[in-house]
Amino acid sequence: MSAGAPHGAGDRSPQSAGSPAGLRASLAGLTTRGRSFLAAGIAAGLCAYVLGQSELLRVGLLLALLPLLCVLALHRTRHRVSGNRRLTPVRVPAGSEARVQLRLDNTSRMPTGLLMLQDRVPYVLGPRPRFVLDRVEPGGRREVSYRVRSDLRGRYPLGPLQLRLTDPFGLVELTRSFSAYDTLTVIPRTEALPLVRFTGESSGYGDGSRRSLALAGEDDVIPRGYRRGDDLRRVHWRSTARYGELMVRREEQPQRSRATVLLDTRRLAYEGAGPDSAFEWAVSAAASTLVHLLEQGFSVRLLTDTGDCVPREGGGFTSGGQESAEAAGLLMDTLAVIGHSDGAGLSRACDAVRSNGAGSGFGGAGGDGLLIAFFGDLDDVQTGLAAKMCRRGGGAVAFVLDSADWSGRPQGLASVMAQGLPPLDERLAGLRDAGWTALAAPPGVAFGELWRQAGNAPIGAAGGSGPAGGWG
Repeated sequence: MSAGAPHGAGDRSPQSAGSPAGLRASLAGLTTRGRSFLAAGIAAGLCAYVLGQSELLRVGLLLALLPLLCVLALHRTRHRVSGNRRLTPVRVPAGSEARVQLRLDNTSRMPTGLLMLQDRVPYVLGPRPRFVLDRVEPGGRREVSYRVRSDLRGRYPLGPLQLRLTDPFGLVELTRSFSAYDTLTVIPRTEALPLVRFTGESSGYGDGSRRSLALAGEDDVIPRGYRRGDDLRRVHWRSTARYGELMVRREEQPQRSRATVLLDTRRLAYEGAGPDSAFEWAVSAAASTLVHLLEQGFSVRLLTDTGDCVPREGGGFTSGGQESAEAAGLLMDTLAVIGHSDGAGLSRACDAVRSNGAGSGFGGAGGDGLLIAFFGDLDDVQTGLAAKMCRRGGGAVAFVLDSADWSGRPQGLASVMAQGLPPLDERLAGLRDAGWTALAAPPGVAFGELWRQAGNAPIGAAGGSGPAGGWG
């Protein structure tokens, strides 16, 4: 047998199966019927020898040789069955289904017997799928499919595929495992966000984002080499004559606005687990924010409390065009497996946001651009560090999740102070005093509504309770 496991829409060439070799392993696949035939044949042969009955000897030989011939036939054909798996899509939001299609090809000149396919899937994706296939003719193909679904984000292996071969008489049953497997990535749920404009924010393109490179006439034009598809009217003949190759004007270059999405992953900042926990809400909201900002033309990066940044290349921010689409997939893959950190504070994240040097590893973004943060529980020290992240030159929006609210505990002053945390109103006020647009993120409220409230609020707003209870 051989197997392939294509990642996505296309098939991959089959690979060799990891099945045991040798007749000894094949003999171990004799069924109860096959062992009975073999024992009856040996017994008939011994009786024929003792009694001198040649006809009984022929019967004994037939009974003994039949299961051995079936073992030999299956042993010789085990490398002539190939299987392929096709997963659509390879990334699926939590709670949605993905379709897995299995294809089995009989590449030998002999028909197969009854086959049973079994694919290994993690328990969280559902029951293990099993399929029974009738006889497959030489050169024939069989296709079956099943669906998987998970409410928990993560990366889950599918496979390897197991194939159980039997002969037409049911004397031998061999189980082989294919070597290849697929990986299903369950990404966080995302929500379509309304179009809002935060105070201090510029749009993704335009509105001051476009700068001219030809400010003093044609002599100051910065040319570049001609690329296929460039407009011939942009050919700069003077530079073409100077460099000896076709050069074109690079008169305008769009400069994408930048945005940083900060996700607090500290274990001590959240309570509870599962799809409806506060941490999962924060991850899902961060994913929705990243997708929305990319659609609006921003260069974005994902930053965590540990100071880790995604993407790491390109100055820490996504670029445009096809690379931006690839970076979006990388961001979703990162959020699919992100977990709690053991850190106790936000100092590393604060340094990463405030860094403005070329050697900082974040492209000198510093306070330039938009900052969207999702915080868990903040004590006085962490509130002060978060306040330092707010810099001039861009908007800063914080969504604060309170563990007492999400866990259903009473939110009285004594209960909050017993945990060493200031009341939620004080945490929000400290952020607003520093220039943040800070909102509380209570359970049961759609993130899109909180996003709309944040867009309609001025910097440092500390108004009364909004319709969703998001204001402190």
